[in-house]
Amino acid sequence: MKGKSVFLAVCVAAFGATLSAETWKNVSLVDTQCIDKVKADPDKHTKKCALACEDGGYGILTAEGKFLKFDAAGNEKAAKALGATQKTDHIRATVEGTVSGDEIKVASVQID
Repeated sequence: MKGKSVFLAVCVAAFGATLSAETWKNVSLVDTQCIDKVKADPDKHTKKCALACEDGGYGILTAEGKFLKFDAAGNEKAAKALGATQKTDHIRATVEGTVSGDEIKVASVQID
């Protein structure tokens, strides 16, 4: 009976984690050091600046104007995606992950 209870608990936890995953499409990808400067018009923020400010980490500016920071793994994924894109500004992305407070545990980042 104990084995069934553990299995049920694992299934419920996995189902709950799946429900809390979110996808943000066509959101501005901005580094944390520049968010206050570019919040009014994030599309003018350049790839060059974002890569220069990589040490501060990244996040997204939602349609509601809220900035959500990335976790460490998300920062690495964002830097890699920025390095690979040919875009020089108007950096929009699709991000998948789960939110905890004002931070996203990032599963994937793709520059749109």
